[in-house]
Amino acid sequence: MKKLLALLIALMMMVPAAVGLADDEVAITLWTYPIGAWGQEATVNEIIANFNAAYPNIKVNVQYLDYTNGDAQVSTAIEAGTTPDIVMEGPERLVTTWGAAGKMLDLSDLWTEEALADIGATSEAVVAACKSTEGIYYEYPLCMTTHCMVINYNDFEKADALQYIDVEKHTWTTEGFINALKALTAAGFVPTGTVYCGGQGGDQGTRALAMNLYSASFTNPEHTGYTMDSDNGLKGLQLLVDLCKEGVLEYDPGIVAGDEIALFCNSTLSMGFCWNASAAVSNQASLAEDVKVFPMAFPSDDGIPELCGGIWGFGIFDNGDAARAEAAKTFIRFVCDDAVQGPKSVYASGFFPVRASFGDIYAGTEKAANADYAIFMPYLGDYYNVTSGWAVQRTEWWNMLQRIFAGGDVAAEVGVYIDNSNAAIGQ
Repeated sequence: MKKLLALLIALMMMVPAAVGLADDEVAITLWTYPIGAWGQEATVNEIIANFNAAYPNIKVNVQYLDYTNGDAQVSTAIEAGTTPDIVMEGPERLVTTWGAAGKMLDLSDLWTEEALADIGATSEAVVAACKSTEGIYYEYPLCMTTHCMVINYNDFEKADALQYIDVEKHTWTTEGFINALKALTAAGFVPTGTVYCGGQGGDQGTRALAMNLYSASFTNPEHTGYTMDSDNGLKGLQLLVDLCKEGVLEYDPGIVAGDEIALFCNSTLSMGFCWNASAAVSNQASLAEDVKVFPMAFPSDDGIPELCGGIWGFGIFDNGDAARAEAAKTFIRFVCDDAVQGPKSVYASGFFPVRASFGDIYAGTEKAANADYAIFMPYLGDYYNVTSGWAVQRTEWWNMLQRIFAGGDVAAEVGVYIDNSNAAIGQ
């Protein structure tokens, strides 16, 4: 009887503690880069409201980053010990930079067998990109895309340059690209396009353009070295320099991709080298009347492009607080995996789901045209962005472009770029 009484007392003492734990509020912080509408407060507030309808005790504070100052803000927070709980970006930051530096939590418990199968059915490259070389998952992905370029269909039609592209497949050869530039120039559509190199913004466009012209590889397969000093890499960069000298293409050392996109949208340029499904939506309102957007893969010597991809998701900084870490994981599970919220979260990005089970999230919506960009997904190439030294490489890339377009010897300047980039690997 005494044992039974003692047990009852113990149980009575545990109930208030359990109720209190359930009522405890946890506040976490999300920092997000401008990934589609994830950079817009109204959209993110709606997502958080949906989350709080299911988890009212987890408060999510948000800070919005940009690609000009965001990395510096994160670096400052790391040094000061004030990092957010969650950050939304891609593997090149979450895995290769902050994860490799030991600042992020292992998210392997989010990668269930079901998640691995569902995401892997879309792309094994996504699964591989979200983990370190040691096999630690530092990112849980939400969405992905393939970057492409874009042409003004109206300009090409008037210049009789449509003959140089495969209109059905949205592909073209390097020879077709050259012929199209000449046709556009002859018809008075000048400038045709601009190789921008005023900074790293949108460098995925210039990388893909230079790589694809002669099917070069940006890194080795093991992601342990940068390789654009190969014969095909040098050949592609030399061609761009020669086309600019010929006057059928331009370069501008003072602008970045955002400026180039604006020039395309206002009909100054007949093509742009930094485009994707999200850009098509976000720039719709700024299109001039005579611009007909027609997305294209980058030109390649064999007509089969290898496109650079984008993968975006979430990582958790190791702040030493188990309660906040668990709350952060709860948020990520809800945003990425919930059958109702998951597709909405991807829709906000303007990109495509990493989960095959989500299917076509754009059908019958105001973003229905985004589905057209799915044609490029089979051309997704190696996700080389996870190569170590990535941040240094990005700076070295646009500096190298400035030097070669200013008259520097292509092989010599690319050699400097390769040496400096490879020297940063492992640092």
